[in-house]
Amino acid sequence: MGESGVGKSTLLNIIAGLDTADSGHVAIDGTLLDTLDEDQRTRLRRDAIGFVFQAFHVLPHLTLAQNVALPLVLQHTDLAEADRSAADMLASVGLSARGTDYPSVLSGGELQRVAIARALVHRPSLILADEPTGNLDPDTATQIIDLFATRVRTLGAATVLVTHSHLAAAVADRILTLTSRGLVHRHASARASR
Repeated sequence: MGESGVGKSTLLNIIAGLDTADSGHVAIDGTLLDTLDEDQRTRLRRDAIGFVFQAFHVLPHLTLAQNVALPLVLQHTDLAEADRSAADMLASVGLSARGTDYPSVLSGGELQRVAIARALVHRPSLILADEPTGNLDPDTATQIIDLFATRVRTLGAATVLVTHSHLAAAVADRILTLTSRGLVHRHASARASR
């Protein structure tokens, strides 16, 4: 958690290998990112990381099923299998009948559900979520964060969720607070202390 501008998004970019840290190292599944060239980092992101962004980043010229299947297509998964997996994942986020729709007809909450389905469809070992409820009204945000937490726990993926929202942070097992002075406070969420 942390206020705007303290470096939460930068931290996610460093973890994903999109930016380089000034010091220290990032390892994903035992692989040090700074030992990889750009192509190797790209493959690691493609195979091991799922992203959920505040701005959704759902591609407007693809159907919802095509958006969700995209990580599998990039992994060269058989197209029939990618289609089946995308349909299953859309069903798991409550959008089973919407696979042939285009993003332009969806609400913000529906777009975020598509983004969650796309982030999880290839069963990554790490999920990075950057303010996933920031563009949503409070009721929709509650639904999305509950859905996200349920799906991530089912998948068994490690997750780093950055947010300024106490609602979103409440589903975490552990909360770290980032300030302009660095990491200054650690505590368990209410969920973890139950």
